[in-house]
Amino acid sequence: MLEVVLPNDANPLGNILGGKVMHLIDIAGAVAAHRHSQSDVVTASVDYLDFVHPIRIGQVILLRSCVTRAFHTSMEVEVKVYLEDYTTGERRQTSSAFVTYVAVDAEGHPASVPPLIVRNAEERRRYREALERRRRRLASAARTHKRFSEEHYSDA
Repeated sequence: MLEVVLPNDANPLGNILGGKVMHLIDIAGAVAAHRHSQSDVVTASVDYLDFVHPIRIGQVILLRSCVTRAFHTSMEVEVKVYLEDYTTGERRQTSSAFVTYVAVDAEGHPASVPPLIVRNAEERRRYREALERRRRRLASAARTHKRFSEEHYSDA
C-alpha cells in the first residue's frame, strides 16, 4: 500500500502525523488479515510502535503487511513502514508493528481462520517468534484486565 504524504497529513514541521501512520498501519494489516481469513476482521492489539525516521510532505509512505501466524480465531500481522523519495528513489524503513486481528462472522462473533502455510526458513522463523509475542501479549492483557477490574470495583 502506498500514498503520497500531503500537507493535510502533516504536522507543522512538515512530517506525517503519527496518528496517520497508525491509521495506515491498521488498514494495511487488516487487508492482509482479511485476505488470509476471507472474513471481516477487527483489531485486537498493536505491539510497540516506534517512529525511527520522519516521512516528509511530498514523500511516499509505503506499507508492507504479512500474516506471520494464524491461531484459532486471531492472526498476527507484521506491518513495515518505509519512506520513499520519488525524486531520488531512496527507500528507508521508518517503523514497524505487529498487529493482532480477530476474524469475525456476520454477527460479530469470533470465527475460525485457516492455518498459515509457511514455505521457507524466514517464514518458519517469523512463525516461531509470533508464538512468543502472543504469549507476552496475552500475559500483558491479563494484567491489564485485572487492573481495570480492580479499578472498576474500587470506584463503586
